[in-house]
Amino acid sequence: MPGHAFTVYVGNLPWQATEDDLAALFAEFGPIVNVRIIQDPVTGRSRGYGFVELASREDVPRAVASVDGRELNGRILVVSHARPRPSRH
Repeated sequence: MPGHAFTVYVGNLPWQATEDDLAALFAEFGPIVNVRIIQDPVTGRSRGYGFVELASREDVPRAVASVDGRELNGRILVVSHARPRPSRH
């Protein structure tokens, strides 16, 4: 993870959700380092999930507990502490 950021996974995103929408959802939990919604490389459409990087490790559990299960544009969000990707070696 870049810098000292701590990453939260956000799934079941509405297709029309923007990175600004995600940033607004997590703003109350401390400084946000980065927000990224994963897009299909061919169509450019959202894949329905993304990541929010928070500046402090202490903010992650509170953010996960508070946002997991919240509704955004009719969809119930699935939020968890993001796990590092396994290496492909």
